[in-house]
Amino acid sequence: MIVLENLRKSFVLNGAVRHVASNINAVFPAGRSVALLGRNGVGKSTLLKMIAGADRPTSGRVICHGSVSWPVGFAGSFHPDLTGEQNTRFVARIYNTDTAQMIHFVRDFAELGQHFHLPVRSYSSGMKSRLAFGVSMAIRFDTYLVDEVTSVGDANFKEKSKTVFKARMQKAGAIVVSHSNSMLRDICDMGAVLDGGRLTMFEDLDLAIDVHGENMRRSRMQPAQT
Repeated sequence: MIVLENLRKSFVLNGAVRHVASNINAVFPAGRSVALLGRNGVGKSTLLKMIAGADRPTSGRVICHGSVSWPVGFAGSFHPDLTGEQNTRFVARIYNTDTAQMIHFVRDFAELGQHFHLPVRSYSSGMKSRLAFGVSMAIRFDTYLVDEVTSVGDANFKEKSKTVFKARMQKAGAIVVSHSNSMLRDICDMGAVLDGGRLTMFEDLDLAIDVHGENMRRSRMQPAQT
């Protein structure tokens, strides 16, 4: 379970104060897969980073009961001069996971071939994402934070990613950001809509998607700022 308590996050952009979170109080229940919906730029990724502990709120706090992943598929923490295998080994030691088993899983899953033994700085963005997803799925968390991860790779890799993620969801929860409503309906069982710094939780996923769609339509109808 993840509790957001009086969570506030704001920053200055082009001389104007922007509020990502305005005194949010919400609970993400344990064992549930929650679709996090919101317009582009509304702050979904920032909210995930605050939950993961990678970004600090302006005020308030995030209370996590159980282990929470970093945003799944995030490759920014890999050391560019280490190989894929060495980065995997490093993460395994940090999380006290069996190193040999994790290397075996990531090597087979990411499908990097000999590149697994080359420095990450030589990887394409897609290769980094595949490595990052493999590393994320190799560790068992109570809650996974997911940001558009299943969009990585070809159709076969996407399907494999979805299959592995669903297997993890048998014993874990998730907060999932995706622009694909069909994917969200496939893997999530409730929703949350972030809009104007406020987060609204919905037991009914379809209702959350409808509210998000209405927010999108209203945004398109607003006159352009001059």
